[in-house]
Amino acid sequence: MTDPPLARTYAGIGSRATPPDMLELIESIAGTLAREGWVLRTGGSPGADQAFYRGARAAHGQVELFLPWPSFEANAWADGDSEVRVSSTPSQDAYDLAARFHPAWDGVPSAARHLLARDGHQVLGRDLATPVRFAVCWTADGSLDGSSARSGGTGQALRIAHQHCVRVVNLARAEHAQRAVQWTGRDQVSSSPNAGPSTDAETTSPSP
Repeated sequence: MTDPPLARTYAGIGSRATPPDMLELIESIAGTLAREGWVLRTGGSPGADQAFYRGARAAHGQVELFLPWPSFEANAWADGDSEVRVSSTPSQDAYDLAARFHPAWDGVPSAARHLLARDGHQVLGRDLATPVRFAVCWTADGSLDGSSARSGGTGQALRIAHQHCVRVVNLARAEHAQRAVQWTGRDQVSSSPNAGPSTDAETTSPSP
């Protein structure tokens, strides 16, 4: 059974080590998208996930929150109301999906498996059959497909997104960040020392 259609969904994901200036930009992006009627899917981890959540909720946006276990980072989302739809554990199918997309699943500890399994839901929804329209993230390597180890845990979601032809905006890419700045009406974002590569051919906007 597939999820009922929502207005429009996007994934807001990224590193726990996302730089402060990028966290501010992420909050602005999430707020702007919420005001335009976009539904955020995220996972509640510290860093980028929580910045997306804060931005969306500040603008009274809808959120689909996918957790690895029920108490995960509860203080960050406990104020949620009827606009926040919480899935407290991944489905068994999500674990099967995670095993297919992780390059070394047999060696992954139990807690990390829960985190990686919920990544599939962030991209594909509760039913794992309803992909987001696009994903916005920050990873240290600026990856669009999760092929580099430097993508960290976010790489799992990026690999799934890439396989399902989901467009990715990675704010570690200078041109992606600058387009997001222009789109949200913010002043120019400062350059992060961890900024990833710039590729004009892959420039895209958070707004489809």
